Amino acid sequence: MSSVVQFDLFGEVEEKLQERTRRREEEAARRPEPRPARSPRRRRRALPSDPHRHAGSVAESVIAAWFSHYGGSRMDVPLGTIAALAFFREPLVADWLLTLEPAQLPQLLREIWAAQWMTRPDLVEVARPLHDWVEEDPDEHQLRAVQAVVHTAVHGGLFDLTARDDPTERSEADVLSPLLTGLRHKSDKKWRGEYHTPSCVTDLMAEVLAVGDQGSTIREPALGTGGMFRSVAQTLRFRGLNPHDYTWLGNDIDRLATACAAVNAILWDLGPKTVIWCADTLATKDAGLTEALDQRAAVIKHRNAVVEQALFERRAHQLLQALNQLTEGAAA
Repeated sequence: MSSVVQFDLFGEVEEKLQERTRRREEEAARRPEPRPARSPRRRRRALPSDPHRHAGSVAESVIAAWFSHYGGSRMDVPLGTIAALAFFREPLVADWLLTLEPAQLPQLLREIWAAQWMTRPDLVEVARPLHDWVEEDPDEHQLRAVQAVVHTAVHGGLFDLTARDDPTERSEADVLSPLLTGLRHKSDKKWRGEYHTPSCVTDLMAEVLAVGDQGSTIREPALGTGGMFRSVAQTLRFRGLNPHDYTWLGNDIDRLATACAAVNAILWDLGPKTVIWCADTLATKDAGLTEALDQRAAVIKHRNAVVEQALFERRAHQLLQALNQLTEGAAA
């Protein structure tokens, strides 16, 4: 008798377990199937509401990081580091950059500048004051300061301004101008007479400037880091015109300023007819334009020779491989 009761009790439990299992299966059937994992996408943020203020904030943070970790007078090191980072177009690279050790940074920076040299050797040559230091074998102390600059720029939102495929978005602000002026001592700026025109002023000037037809030349004899070029290029784009259709000629007496302007010319995609050089407009014949054009032609010719040599060596290597395969096949 008791065995029958025990069996009935187990039967009730079994029925309840089966019922519960059935309900779970029905609920699972009603649930939507999980979506397949999506491929990683770029982390896109909206442009900062005030790009110029954002650029200034990034510059201030980088300056503080540089001086707190190094405190030296080498303006070219933090400037060149930020200029190189600005060439990245993929925001996801930020996470990878934060994993790099100080000793790995010089090789990374060399490769960034080398890649840019292949496409715009003329402008990268003008920007040489920003990347010559990488070849100087920086010491560990300095590299830790460079690492601090990289981390600060990433966390501060540098890529919110520069890691954009659209040159119009990349041209919303000049990151290098506030960085250059902030790194330079007040007495040095006064001696040089270096006071960069605020972006609101250059934007207004570009709006009222009667830009000529396609093929016209935009000339700036006191270029700085290129703020006026940026404003004119943006105005052209807003009017449905392409900066590539214009010739851009700009010079400045300050080598670091023209180096920054050369980098900005790449970032802002001013086009192939852009010539930037360092010269005193008032004390140099034709403001140094003739010499700048000669140097530009020589640099481009050298790049072309390097590319041709590399292509020749690659073809020769391929031919040798093919010959070896034929020889091995004949021997077999």
